[in-house]
Amino acid sequence: MKTGLFFGSFNPIHLGHLMIAGYMLEFTDIDELWFVVSPHNPLKEKSELANDSHRLEMVKLAIKEFSPEIQVCDIEMSLPKPSYTVNTLKVLKEKYPEKEFVVIMGSDSMDTIEKWKDYKTLLEENTIYVYPRLGSDIHQIEKKYPVKIINAPVIEISSTFIRNSLKESKNMKYFLPYKVFEYLQNNRIY
Repeated sequence: MKTGLFFGSFNPIHLGHLMIAGYMLEFTDIDELWFVVSPHNPLKEKSELANDSHRLEMVKLAIKEFSPEIQVCDIEMSLPKPSYTVNTLKVLKEKYPEKEFVVIMGSDSMDTIEKWKDYKTLLEENTIYVYPRLGSDIHQIEKKYPVKIINAPVIEISSTFIRNSLKESKNMKYFLPYKVFEYLQNNRIY
């Protein structure tokens, strides 16, 4: 069974994330997909990050109707901080030796891959599927790194856009799974 690992802060999870997950399940050879919620990306500012428990709960709410093909993975919450993808993959492979893992990432993440811990090991020892994001040259990435380009639709929604819009009191119900929107409203996270 091929398991896609979609790493991210999911701060918050939005419909764009679900669209990419759905595309990976329907148009690639991935059998199931795990949203791996990261406590803190070492390359991002922590001040904007909602509490781990809130982000985990929002992912659970967002994917509830898509289970069992889509699941949440909270393994990074119990690993040393900050979390590094290469370390998480080592732990997952030890814990689930029967699974074939595929890392799913946007081309914007590939633009900074050389800043990642042990990025050469990450690229050499793992299968990586890259989907396009605005502002990235997918063809250059394909030439430079041993990754598989997935021609998924370009999704222009970002968690930063959602957070900033919520701060401006914009109605974001059209950009979020409804249960996530309700959760954000009830808990006033951003």
